[in-house]
Amino acid sequence: MSGHSKWATIKRKKGAADAKRGKVFTKLIREIATASRLGGGDPASNPRLRLVIDKARAANMPKDNIERAIKKGAGGGEGENFEQVVYEGYGPAGVAVLLEVLTDNRNRTVGEIRHAFTRYGGNLGQSGCVSHLFEKKGVIDFDRAGLDLDRLYEVGLEAGADDVVESEGSVELVVDARRFEAVRDALAARGFRPASAEITMRASATVKLEGAQAESMLKLAEALEDLDDVQGVYANFDIADSEMERLSG
Repeated sequence: MSGHSKWATIKRKKGAADAKRGKVFTKLIREIATASRLGGGDPASNPRLRLVIDKARAANMPKDNIERAIKKGAGGGEGENFEQVVYEGYGPAGVAVLLEVLTDNRNRTVGEIRHAFTRYGGNLGQSGCVSHLFEKKGVIDFDRAGLDLDRLYEVGLEAGADDVVESEGSVELVVDARRFEAVRDALAARGFRPASAEITMRASATVKLEGAQAESMLKLAEALEDLDDVQGVYANFDIADSEMERLSG
C-alpha cells in the first residue's frame, strides 16, 4: 500500500500550511465536539476523544480551542449535532474509496462528494460496495533516518504490533485498533517517537496507477479532503514513490 501511505506522508508535511488556512482545525473541532457529545467530555473514559485530542495536539491546535470544542460537544447545543456517515465509491481505474463524514446536511454533503467523484473520473457507489476491502487498524509511522530498526522490530512486536512495513523513507507498525494506544505508549516508553500515529482504514488489496490515472486519483483525493464534512479519505491505490513525488511536486 505504498502509494496511499506515501500520499499520507506528503499530506502530513503540508499539514502546517493547511492548519494556517483553518481547514484542519475546523475538522478537528467538529470531531472533538462529536466525540464529546457521544462519549462524554472526559478523555480518560472516552477513547475516541483521547485519540482526536492527540490528533489535535499533533496539528498544534491551541489548548483553549480543544477545551472549547469539548465543552461545546459535552454541553450539546442547537445546531451542533453532526451525523456520522460513511460514503463509498470508485476512483480512476476502479480504485476503492471510503469516506468518513460528519455532516448536519446529508443532501449538501452527498452533492459535494458526487461532484468531486464525477470531476476526476470516479463515481459515488452504493453502501457496502467497497467497505469489505478495508479494515480498521492503528498505524504508527517512524522516519527511517537514524532509526534502530532491529530494536524497533523487537519492541514493537513485543508490545503487540501485527506487522512492520518498510518503505524508502519510513517504517510503519500496523496494530489492531483495540491495541493501538497500548502499543504506541509502550514504544514511547522505550524512546521511540513516531512521526505520526493514528487509527486508519487499511485496504486488503491495491490497484496500481501511473500517468494520467495516478494524477486524477490524487486530484480526487485532494478534492475530497478539502470538503469540510469529510473527516477521512481512504483509498487502495498504489503509485510508485518516484511518480508520487513528481505528481505532488
